[in-house]
Amino acid sequence: MTRLHVQLAAVAALMCLALAPLVLSPFSVTLMNYIGIYSLVAIGLALLTGVGGIVSFGQAAFVGIAAYATAWVSALNGQSPWLGLLFGVALTCGVAAVLGVVTLRLQGHFLSLSTVAWGLAIGFLFGNVEGLGRFNGISSIPPISLGSLALVSSAQIYYLIWGIVALVLFLGYNLLDSRLGRAMRALRGGNTLVESLGINAFRIKLVTFVIAAFLASLSGWLYAHMSRFISPGPFDASMGIEYLMMTMVGGAGSLLGGVVGAAIVTLLKNSVQDYLPLIAKGASGQLEIVAFSALFILFLQWARQGIVPSIARYLPKTRRERPQPAPPLPRRPQPAPGELLLKVDGAERRFGGLVAVNNVSFEVRSGEILAVIGPNGAGKSTMFNCLTGALRVNKGEIVFAGRRITRDPQSRIAKAGVARTFQHVKLRPRMNLLENVMLGTYSRTRTGLFAGAFRLNQREEASARHEALMQLERVGLGDKPFELAGNLPLGNQRILEIARALAADPALLVLDEPAAGLRRQEKLRLAELLRALRADHLTILVVEHDMEFVMSLVDRIVVLDFGSKLCEGVPSAIRSDERVQEAYLGGVA
Repeated sequence: MTRLHVQLAAVAALMCLALAPLVLSPFSVTLMNYIGIYSLVAIGLALLTGVGGIVSFGQAAFVGIAAYATAWVSALNGQSPWLGLLFGVALTCGVAAVLGVVTLRLQGHFLSLSTVAWGLAIGFLFGNVEGLGRFNGISSIPPISLGSLALVSSAQIYYLIWGIVALVLFLGYNLLDSRLGRAMRALRGGNTLVESLGINAFRIKLVTFVIAAFLASLSGWLYAHMSRFISPGPFDASMGIEYLMMTMVGGAGSLLGGVVGAAIVTLLKNSVQDYLPLIAKGASGQLEIVAFSALFILFLQWARQGIVPSIARYLPKTRRERPQPAPPLPRRPQPAPGELLLKVDGAERRFGGLVAVNNVSFEVRSGEILAVIGPNGAGKSTMFNCLTGALRVNKGEIVFAGRRITRDPQSRIAKAGVARTFQHVKLRPRMNLLENVMLGTYSRTRTGLFAGAFRLNQREEASARHEALMQLERVGLGDKPFELAGNLPLGNQRILEIARALAADPALLVLDEPAAGLRRQEKLRLAELLRALRADHLTILVVEHDMEFVMSLVDRIVVLDFGSKLCEGVPSAIRSDERVQEAYLGGVA
């Protein structure tokens, strides 16, 4: 399937939407309007939950804030609905920003439970504030006007609703294919991965959270001026669950899935309300939720990833062209060969009463490969995490390129020029190789939200794609840039991590047990790559326990045992050191 086919399909879908009011009944048009309004919330949740991994049950509260804000401005104060839109969006995004700052540092189910808490609290306010009509709501909300045309009927407001939905989808897909969008898509890999790329994970979460709230505010504004009456009911916690259900049914990671899920859930609810009374006379009201829940479970059993991703698996893949040459991204000044690059002085890291790293000191000079080795439990990974900012030392100093980084956050250390890989591979398996490596260019690029959404970033994106392809070719993976990273064998996944790190143009490449789990031929290939990188004057620090792998590879070795530095020297001296043989073999060989 070519890009032209995709564009033709999009045009056909837009034509069907445009013709719908001419062929559908007024009731069906109204139903389509509700689908469009719900779609905006579901698209926001697709970004927040499906892409960012933040499960929110409170989006209905954001819809309600905007709906009540515009009703207060237009119905109670006689101002324009467009002024109500500005006030509703500003208020909703402001509340979302405050709630995000307070709650987004929570993890897992604690974060999800917090969205239930503030969703309930905000919904409770709607029914208990005298100025908002309490549970009687606000009526006589004026329609939206375009000049002298008042959008009173369902057919009239239909085009505004679906025009906004189409625009949101267009901007949303642009955003996901941008620098900021890739950072959002990396959030599911965990904070450690995201921060190692020079990305402030909390800031990206907050931006994603506010974007989802913004889309909910558009939904609330349209809902208020279409229905012309609001009350607390449509904005309670149960509606928040329903919005999340729409996202899951359509496909949690798919923006189009938000629209499909909103359509399916809305039509199912309508069908259940129409046909259930014919089956269960007199008790249909109580059985509605039971029937609807049963249908929802059946959907999830058939398509657990959602409708759109399940169908997409059977469609022909869009053919993508290899990136073309483009202007290079900015490069950082590299230290002179032999210059002191990293100094660790008296580092100590404790976990309660356990001393994992005990008064460790060593230096790394530009252009060399230094290995930190030791048996299992020697403190290698803890030392590694202290160097990269994932952990902080309790005592001692770490200086990189003449700057003290002892207390710096991981993202700042990454921006300074320290790129890392992981003992347990951390890639985004549903992103292709090119996109995974482009994540490494984050700190070398600058475009933000609006430039990404409106595709004002094409020059920089072309440079980032070309840089990613060059690094893939550098490590031997350039022949399949559009292969999904999750399809690669472990050895190639480790190589891909190195390509991603190289895309950051680091001064120091830090590898955490890169040979772990690799077969002999894969180890030989990895060693050959690292030698080639050293020949390009890249400084490498390898944390490893495989002595055979490092002995013929590195220039110097630091040996740790029980958290302390045992010895340091060239490979031949380390191999013959009785203390090293004792640590590894339990005695002198």
